[in-house]
Amino acid sequence: MRLRFLLLSAISSVVLLSSPLRAANFQSWYFNPTLNQLDLTTDSGVQPTAFLINNPTRLVIDLPGTQLGKDTIRQQFKTAVKEIRVGKVDDKTTRLVVELAPGYTVSPDKLLVQGDTASHWTINFSSIDRGITSNPNSGEEKIPVQFPKASSFAGVVPLGGQISQLNSQVKSLMSRYSYLDPGMFFLDLETGDYLDINGEKSFPAASTIKLPLLVALFEEVDAGRVKLNETVVMRRDLMTGGSGTMQYRSPGTKFSLMETVTKMITISDNTATNMVIDRLGGKARLNQRFRNWGLQNTVIRNLLGDFKGTNTTSPKDLARVGALISKNQLLTSTSRAKALDIMYRVENKAYLGVGIGKGAKFAHKTGTLGIVLGDAGIVTMPNGKRYLAGMMVRRPFGDVRAKSFINQVSRLVYGYINKPQVGSLPK
Repeated sequence: MRLRFLLLSAISSVVLLSSPLRAANFQSWYFNPTLNQLDLTTDSGVQPTAFLINNPTRLVIDLPGTQLGKDTIRQQFKTAVKEIRVGKVDDKTTRLVVELAPGYTVSPDKLLVQGDTASHWTINFSSIDRGITSNPNSGEEKIPVQFPKASSFAGVVPLGGQISQLNSQVKSLMSRYSYLDPGMFFLDLETGDYLDINGEKSFPAASTIKLPLLVALFEEVDAGRVKLNETVVMRRDLMTGGSGTMQYRSPGTKFSLMETVTKMITISDNTATNMVIDRLGGKARLNQRFRNWGLQNTVIRNLLGDFKGTNTTSPKDLARVGALISKNQLLTSTSRAKALDIMYRVENKAYLGVGIGKGAKFAHKTGTLGIVLGDAGIVTMPNGKRYLAGMMVRRPFGDVRAKSFINQVSRLVYGYINKPQVGSLPK
């Protein structure tokens, strides 16, 4: 899998850097020098260890069970953080070093480390101080820094544990579909128990990218910078093929923004999507917003249709969006209700929707490309139980069996969460 770097530059613009490095378990890292915050995303089951060293002050993070295919990568900053290096300690360990600029220090008690499931951590340097430079002859002192187990998802849903029964059932199913490359994350909003199989893996987003776009638009509505009844003009440079009907109208046709965003979600209109991206200020501004939400793999690189699959996301990123809106973290109650109403009206119900029981409601967005299928949203059962769902499947081009696999996983998850639980099963 590719190691991806998404870095905020000294002028606060978002830059995406790709590397040919191959890592067994290290998905990505992201450092925001404005907030002095480092985000790490690994595959599930990788538990980082860390320590602070003086002369100069640096935070060293080791990721056991990971490998890199090349020598050290360096990224320099013109801030209190001088440099971040990613390299290998040995064939089984990746090391990430955050080195402060000369004269800067940070106390261990001012490093706030938080986990978000078993694959995502944030390290916030709450206070980098300018202090007296240590005596270079005083020797190095290693101070351990603890990486706690995750206690919540997206900072808003208290976590239970991995659902072992579902995990074994789905992995058994995966063995019969070995030609598929799936990732999934499901979370019971009532118990916090979850199923996480490659949930942090990055996939071509296809039309699932329209889910965070919908939320971003309603965030702007709440801020008063956008009005749903305003008029947007369909420019020729925003028109594209693929799904949707707006492409068949003449350039210069006017639509209300509400009609445009509704078509973007319900019939997955690609031209409407490009109009929304344009109205929200373009790709770079949206990518920064997604990072501010804590999304690790969600990046818009090209306008829709993006038939080559350059835009990316992950099942866990999409579930995070669902968690944040379900817990009223991003939108007002009015905008949340409008966004969910649009998501309930998605016409394509052929993926996760097939496995959802009668009477349940699914606010979601699907995505389809020749190489990938995806679906993500919030399921509300007739008994009021709710769970987050995010699933992506990379497939041989056009392979219809990927849809059947998604259907079967959805049935397993719905059936498990829907049945009465007597205590918690071993996790």
